[in-house]
Formats: sequence, C-alpha cells, structure tokens
Amino acid sequence: MADERIDKWLWATRIFKTRSLATDACKRGHVTIDGMNVKPSRPVKVGDIVSVKKTPVTYTFRVIGITQNRVGAKLVPNFLENLTPPEQYHILEMVRIGGFVRRQKGLGRPTKKEGREIKEFTDEAFFGFDDFNPDDIALWDDDDNDSNPLWTDEDEEKLSHK
Repeated sequence: MADERIDKWLWATRIFKTRSLATDACKRGHVTIDGMNVKPSRPVKVGDIVSVKKTPVTYTFRVIGITQNRVGAKLVPNFLENLTPPEQYHILEMVRIGGFVRRQKGLGRPTKKEGREIKEFTDEAFFGFDDFNPDDIALWDDDDNDSNPLWTDEDEEKLSHK
C-alpha cells in the first residue's frame, strides 16, 4: 500500500484517540503535511513530514510506514519518526508545572482549596442553623401563650411610639 488518508493514519498511529478527533483537527487546520494545511482525505505517503498542532505544542513526525489499522503503542515507531524539537517538550513541561496559576479568579470551576474555603465560609455564615429542631417551633406558635421569646417588652414600646 502506497498511501492512506491522513486522518486514518493519525488515528492508526495513536496521535489522536479517535478518528473523529483526527478529522476535526485536519478541518481546523491543525495538521500540515510539508508545511501545507490538509483536508482529512489527503493521502499521506512514506517520507512526508506531518506537523500536528495540539495546543500548546506542535508535534512533528516523519512518515516511515503506512497502516490502515490501529497499531499498539509498541509498534508506533515502525510507522513514524518523532522529529518534534526539544523546545516544544519544554513548553509542554512548563504548562504542566504552571497548572492553574494563570487562571483568572472567578473563572472556571473552583480548585479544591477554593472549594474548602467556600465551605468554611458558608459554614460560618449559617452557624447554628444546622441544628434545627422542629419542636422549637411549638414554643413560638403556642396559641395559649401570646408571648414570643424573641419579642420583648422593649420592642412593644418601640412599636407603640410610632
């Protein structure tokens, strides 16, 4: 076999997890062969230089072999040679180390630490309401006794002066 579709080759050599992802990357212009953007149906040949942009890194491969079927990870070196420059791997490592450092406050899902701080804040704000006892309502709604433990004589005087 002399050539294969680029999307199928990218999937078969485990560069993309699914063929749909490989097709989408081609359509979005993230895949180039010898410096030119390609459509998913473009045939790839032995000796082609394929570049794949997976933010933040651009991986570069030389096609050594063609395969139609997905191959095991141990067999991938039989079909491609990794030409990705070390600077690209350095960029990838910096992103991994950076983590969520550059995430703006208030955007996205809270981190584990922020989640703990939110829980602590809400626990303090609602202190005492977790121990609600429905029997306490009977003290306030007692028809025999019109006194309310929260309403004092001082409050009654303030109301009568208005």
